[in-house]
Amino acid sequence: MKPSILILTVFVLLLLVPTVIPHNYSDALHKSILFFEGQRSGRLPRQQRMLWRGDSALKDGENLNTDLVGGYYDAGDNVKFHFPMAFTATMLAWSSIDFSCYMSDNDFRHNLVNIKWATDYLLKTVSQLPHRIFVQVGEAQPDHNCWERPEDMDTPRTAFALDAPGPASDLAGEIAAALAAASIAFKQSRPTYSKLLLSKAIQTFQYADMHRGSYADNQNVHNAACPFYCSNNGYKDELLWGAAWLRRATGSDNYLEYLVNNRETFGVDYNYLDFGWDSKFGGVDVLIAKEVFEKNVSALTPFKDIAEKMMCAVFPETAGLHMSYTPGGLLYKPVGSQLQSTAAMSFLILTYADYLSKSSQQLSCGNLKFQPDSLRRIVKRQVDYILGDNPMHVSYMVGYGDQYPRQVHHRGSSIPSVKVQSTAFGCTQGWNIFHSDNPNPNILVGAVVGGPNVDDTFIGKRTNATDTEPTTYINAPLVGVFAYFNSNPNIT
Repeated sequence: MKPSILILTVFVLLLLVPTVIPHNYSDALHKSILFFEGQRSGRLPRQQRMLWRGDSALKDGENLNTDLVGGYYDAGDNVKFHFPMAFTATMLAWSSIDFSCYMSDNDFRHNLVNIKWATDYLLKTVSQLPHRIFVQVGEAQPDHNCWERPEDMDTPRTAFALDAPGPASDLAGEIAAALAAASIAFKQSRPTYSKLLLSKAIQTFQYADMHRGSYADNQNVHNAACPFYCSNNGYKDELLWGAAWLRRATGSDNYLEYLVNNRETFGVDYNYLDFGWDSKFGGVDVLIAKEVFEKNVSALTPFKDIAEKMMCAVFPETAGLHMSYTPGGLLYKPVGSQLQSTAAMSFLILTYADYLSKSSQQLSCGNLKFQPDSLRRIVKRQVDYILGDNPMHVSYMVGYGDQYPRQVHHRGSSIPSVKVQSTAFGCTQGWNIFHSDNPNPNILVGAVVGGPNVDDTFIGKRTNATDTEPTTYINAPLVGVFAYFNSNPNIT
């Protein structure tokens, strides 16, 4: 049998085999939202439900005489990187905008709380525009040299900023997208706050477009951002991403013209099979496709055409480029943490399927036609894989099911809570815990970890960060995905 035929056969069999484990998508949704409370920085609210956490980093921004208290730690460390934090906020807002109809009132409310925790902080990062934008808080290398909980960390909390005319199109473009998306999410419940977010989104996008280039190109922030969150994909995708969200939030033809005039120049066709904190092209195409479906805006049709090519790529029997799968059926792209790509792409596929359904259309891939449920089945396979229906029989969501990672690569989760042991753990003392085989004493409920390798294997040790470290930008797109299957669990 030819290898191509074998791959197609395996893929078809994976889709035809029913889910082995009946999953509780409502529980997964609740927990995916709860996770963000474990990532909070700053002074925690009375309503805090992740009770083993405490206040932390209450002097952030002091070195620049500004208030940068709050926000989220991005992963298992104690640094606040504003670039991926903004993407997290954008995806939480998109989940709220397009999938709130599948959420309970309680889940919807808690998701809005998570969005506002991010956007309240992001407003601080652009509070001194048009002259200055804040980039991050904390020095990654000293932070990574220590293993200590955020409540008593003693590593430098240096805040980094760049001043005009320093370029920041990627960072500012993503912050603009986050604030614009959030303005839509809060339009009904907090109209005054929504207007503030939109106003700041417009101003932030103006900075992004006026001072073109990547924020890590600025010498004073390069070593702080790189190699952790400097954009390898350039900055032009964030300019289109910011413009696309502002178009959706305002309906202004100025942003439509911006998108049309810059589509080819910015290379929107360049990497349409990628989406995540660093690459927004795929997200731009899907987001704009909605307007083509609903309003038949012909000038935007090229974006929809590329989105369609992306969707066709999930089916191996179609012509052109294809996405890759592990033997166990997981959408796979070699990145630092595998499930960040799986989660983000699953969100786009599910969103596009929703747009197809609401416009009573199907996916056209040359001579082949696919109903929206064909796309949903692929996404459901990803979700079920994450929740335990995989060759390792492990749930990659902490606290979901009986078999999940107990040694998560996360400082706060792995060290006894400040509520239990108030004595500070020093920088080096924590490494004894890091290297131990003991399970984490604090369960970071809802955290989706980095996940398996290309052969579906998984090393669930704290020392293996690629497999066991959670991030906010893995969880954020999954909120919308879990919400959909919470209301539609029987897609087969």
